[in-house]
Amino acid sequence: MLARDAALGLALVFSVCISCSMAQGGTGKLRVATRIVPPMVIEKNGVLGGFSIELWNGIGQRLHRETEYIITSDVGELLDAVQSGRADLGISAISITSEREDRFDFSQPILNSGLQILVRGTAANVEPNPLSELMQLFFSRTLLVWLGIALLLILIPAHLIFLVERHHHNGIIPTTRYFPGIFHAMFWAAGTLATQADQMPRHWIARIVAVLWMFTGVVFVAFYTAQLTASLTVQQIRGPINSPEDLVGKSVGTTRGSTATFYLNEAKAQVHEFEKVDELYKALLDQEIDAVVFDSPALLYYATHDGRGLARTVGRVFHREDYGIVFPTGSPLRKHVNEALLALRESDAYQRIYDEWFGKH
Repeated sequence: MLARDAALGLALVFSVCISCSMAQGGTGKLRVATRIVPPMVIEKNGVLGGFSIELWNGIGQRLHRETEYIITSDVGELLDAVQSGRADLGISAISITSEREDRFDFSQPILNSGLQILVRGTAANVEPNPLSELMQLFFSRTLLVWLGIALLLILIPAHLIFLVERHHHNGIIPTTRYFPGIFHAMFWAAGTLATQADQMPRHWIARIVAVLWMFTGVVFVAFYTAQLTASLTVQQIRGPINSPEDLVGKSVGTTRGSTATFYLNEAKAQVHEFEKVDELYKALLDQEIDAVVFDSPALLYYATHDGRGLARTVGRVFHREDYGIVFPTGSPLRKHVNEALLALRESDAYQRIYDEWFGKH
């Protein structure tokens, strides 16, 4: 009896040890869902690479588990693969959001990121659109401000000329009444400001006013021309989209199911979703969309590699978010992956991988 109890006890201990071993690492392959998003995940000649892949390979080695990668088309399919059990976890450019946290478990952040804007051309080569630029000039804040200042300036000499010239028998104001006399005076003041006086007042006080007004006009036009030239130069360099505030009403592309979709809808942009990142970049270059809003690391990598000289990022990184490794809710792998991730950070292995793909800062 004692021997049988001892045997049962040993079997139970052995079973527990096996369970613990399986929970910590196991012997089977881990099915890892991912998607191609350079530089996070890159596929070349059938071999996967990139920041996320190298990071996971380091984690997998510490877990003593082999990896079977499952490539998905977009983040929605990746999350579905994890939720349905087709994959044990997912890694790529997966933003940690409150909505996703309700459905999944996430590792500690693997990368700090955010959204950014990509547009066609370079800082020295922005495609011009003369009609659009002309309309923007007519309704620009600079033009409206200077027109307002000119109107206020015109009112002063116009009233002085009206008050003095209306009683002169040979003056330039043909009537003594305020209306329409003031309009004649304003027309003279505006014409003098824009070009030169076609008539000179007859009264000596009015002539002094006219000379001072012509000098003021020269200075005003010089300042206005300089300001307008500077504004147009900046506009040519920067282009029409330079910040998130410029996305309102614009045709903007992003990938299907990304966090950028929700942001763009809130920003009242015309959102176009694409299944693959390559399709997104192609649509921008083919002028199907005005801009791309997507994860900053991916856009920066494209602008300095395949899209160099064809596209550029503009503005700051906004809508800050972190990337993480996604697990089904309650997955025992999460704890061990976090431990391996911390070990990679402490050993500087994480920093070496980061520097390889994003450079030293």
